[in-house]
Amino acid sequence: MTWEAAVSATDRGARLDQWLATRLPGLSRSRIKALVEGGRVRVQGRVPKAAHRLKPGERVEVDIPPAPREELAPEPIPLQVVFEDEDVLVVDKPAGMVTHPGAGRSTGTLAAAALAHAPTVAGVGGPRRPGIVHRLDKGTSGLIVLAKSQRAYDALTRQLVRRTVTRRYLCLVQGVLQPSSGVIDKPLARDERSRVRMAIARAGRGRRAVTRFRVLERLPEATFVECTLETGRTHQLRVHLSSLGHPLLGDRTYGARAADRRPDPALPDLIAGLGGVALHAAGLTFDHPVTGAPLEFASPLPNRIERLLSHLRTRAG
Repeated sequence: MTWEAAVSATDRGARLDQWLATRLPGLSRSRIKALVEGGRVRVQGRVPKAAHRLKPGERVEVDIPPAPREELAPEPIPLQVVFEDEDVLVVDKPAGMVTHPGAGRSTGTLAAAALAHAPTVAGVGGPRRPGIVHRLDKGTSGLIVLAKSQRAYDALTRQLVRRTVTRRYLCLVQGVLQPSSGVIDKPLARDERSRVRMAIARAGRGRRAVTRFRVLERLPEATFVECTLETGRTHQLRVHLSSLGHPLLGDRTYGARAADRRPDPALPDLIAGLGGVALHAAGLTFDHPVTGAPLEFASPLPNRIERLLSHLRTRAG
């Protein structure tokens, strides 16, 4: 269907995406964003950006395709399975794979691959996120646990809420991080200036987020760090480390561009070769959701980060 309307004088200067959100309450903000980015929104016949400031009299047209079906289609994508039984599936996710469908990405996801690998995950959790208990960002590699049964999903979710699941990460951050260890306890909220970013929340706002870190090695222009999550907020590690002035190498969303301009001529190509950010979920510990037995898994540092680390160590002499 096609929806259209004219901009009134009282809406002068309004952002296009925000204006559409008030007039199309049946569509989520993420769906509106996808429509704009997909060229399905036109202002005066032209394809605008989401931040376009409207003028009185402008004609806005929106081509709204049918909503995607709720059920996720299985996709036979190979998975690196670390552990599996009738209730639990632990996977070592590669960088570049999205955990579940979202704005701008509906295929090639870990959820779709898991559905093909273990059809019993269908109906566990949400229809578009079958089996997904927690998530890893697209650019992050490493260990993630999925539930193959509803009883496992409920039990693992409770463990996450109680913070009894241990998630250990290895990463390379820009610059030389001086404290040898510490705790970052800063609340997070959606960045008021960008729908795709998170930010440190103002006092009294946001959700509490806690990250523990320990320096493993200081190298030229970078630091090798181990982090443990006490909470699991969206982009938590990326925002917390950036708030210290040490964003992850390869993380252009939170300010790591400066590393590309350093005098080391090999560094930009190595960072580009990460295929994401220099962040790897290396350790995962939880109690089996049915038997209660303690389970502990480890994943070695992938070549994409190992190459960068080896180069920095060579430079350090």
